[in-house]
Amino acid sequence: MPGRARAAGNGAEHGRAGALREAATAATDVFLMIRRHKTAIFTDAEESSAVLELKRIVEGILKRPPDEQRLYKDDQLLDDGKTLGECGFTSQTARPLAPATVGLALRADDTFEALCIEPFSMPPALPYGLLYGFRLA
Repeated sequence: MPGRARAAGNGAEHGRAGALREAATAATDVFLMIRRHKTAIFTDAEESSAVLELKRIVEGILKRPPDEQRLYKDDQLLDDGKTLGECGFTSQTARPLAPATVGLALRADDTFEALCIEPFSMPPALPYGLLYGFRLA
């Protein structure tokens, strides 16, 4: 189950069968990066989870209820009643090392803010010694 530690098999479940079962379970997980302005929230969920469940995860972190949130995929508003899989988030498109991006907009007073995702900053340049392989010692 996403967000929870998975227990090891009980001895009866071992070898290839246990590995295949674990791989099948992991294959339904999607890995997401929820972005708003300069904030990034990394989480995982099952493809069969509803968008509303994803909003509840955000609520636990940002303390904003689901009715004050709008989630987007590629600038398209996600429907609370649809599953993540129905919205296009699959284990092939939302992997651990390449999570799918979900945009987040919050309600400000009576209206929702415009979706705004700031680009990540560039890392600093490598020091000269590391760049050209010189040893400092």
